[in-house]
Amino acid sequence: MPVDLSTSVDTLLAIAVVFVLAPLLLAVLPGPRIPQVVLLIAGGIVIGPEVLALGSPQSVQILADVGVGFVFLLAGYEVELHLFREDAGRRAVLAWVLTVALAVGVVALLEVAGLVRAFVPVALALTTTALGTLLPILRENDMLRGRLGRYLLAAGAVGELLPILGIALFLGIANRLVATASLLAVGVLAVVLSGTARLVRGRGITTVIAGMQHATTQVTLRLTLLLLLGLLAVTDRFHLDAVLGAFAAGMVLRRWSGDGAPVLESKLDAVGYGFFVPIFFVYSGMVLDLRSVVENPLRVLLFFGLMVALRGLPVLVVYRGALDGRERVEAALITATTLPLLVALAEIGLRNGTMLAANAAALVGAGMLTVLLLPVSAVALYRRAAVPAAPGAELDPADRAEAAEPPERPPG
Repeated sequence: MPVDLSTSVDTLLAIAVVFVLAPLLLAVLPGPRIPQVVLLIAGGIVIGPEVLALGSPQSVQILADVGVGFVFLLAGYEVELHLFREDAGRRAVLAWVLTVALAVGVVALLEVAGLVRAFVPVALALTTTALGTLLPILRENDMLRGRLGRYLLAAGAVGELLPILGIALFLGIANRLVATASLLAVGVLAVVLSGTARLVRGRGITTVIAGMQHATTQVTLRLTLLLLLGLLAVTDRFHLDAVLGAFAAGMVLRRWSGDGAPVLESKLDAVGYGFFVPIFFVYSGMVLDLRSVVENPLRVLLFFGLMVALRGLPVLVVYRGALDGRERVEAALITATTLPLLVALAEIGLRNGTMLAANAAALVGAGMLTVLLLPVSAVALYRRAAVPAAPGAELDPADRAEAAEPPERPPG
């Protein structure tokens, strides 16, 4: 059914008001700074059909789809594949596997108790990490530097990439053989696109592209949008495989950009975080089943507790010997933070009938709690450790040598 143009414009205007007001409110609100995504989703709830009904979420769904694509493209762009060959990557995979084992057991018990209809989407939801959502928070607080930064990036990448693979295999399509073929096709496409960078390097086209990247043509940004939209279009018929396509696109872009990575990254941030990503989060609030959340608050708290325990406890164990006690707590809080994949999982679970409406809403509500509470707690711990020692509280030589890695963190 065609969407009325005036409805689309009115909805987009209401969304624009929300994503303009969100950072302004953050600047004046007292207390610890909460992640902007919480205000965006809350604003979506307010303007959505269950409160003020200022617009129709269906009229902007295509923009929201591009927005979620940008979330995962930017997350993929941050992933440095060499991390998976290091200790940080190996520990991240081990911690995730332990989380999966715990999640399958716990959610199977919930299914027996009648709280869960099908445990696969819920179990996957408990293994995710919102790397795309966390990146601005980690950057702003300088938490991506040094040893801790490598472990956080690796844990976030694993907590985003491997659940995406699981979603594509188990939930994206009914036929597992076709799902596997789809994954292989996306992988081959990413490899082919990556290879084109080497084919054109050193040729005239490279000079032409470099010369036009800052002009009104903005050719590198347009190529990026073409790559993202192309991968989303190719994987669209498989729905959630499009998320994998966007993540792969980000990793391809990292390979393409080379020396121009910082320039391209700033442009992607401007387009993604400036427009498409906020639309996705406001849209997520508009379609949230608020009534189910209000009617089932204990279910929200149950899923929140499971996210913290099942994702955080393996980190505390696996990272022993690599991070000190405080850093392991910070890593546990960061890796237990999730949201965008929960929204995608809830949507597909409702579409294919595998997830109860109450669980879909409760998972998104629990994800909002993780974004609201956990990163703030991790940042507070990090900043407390960055406060200079009192005069006279000198480290002895052995302690000073032990503290030499990572480099000293800047105050605040």
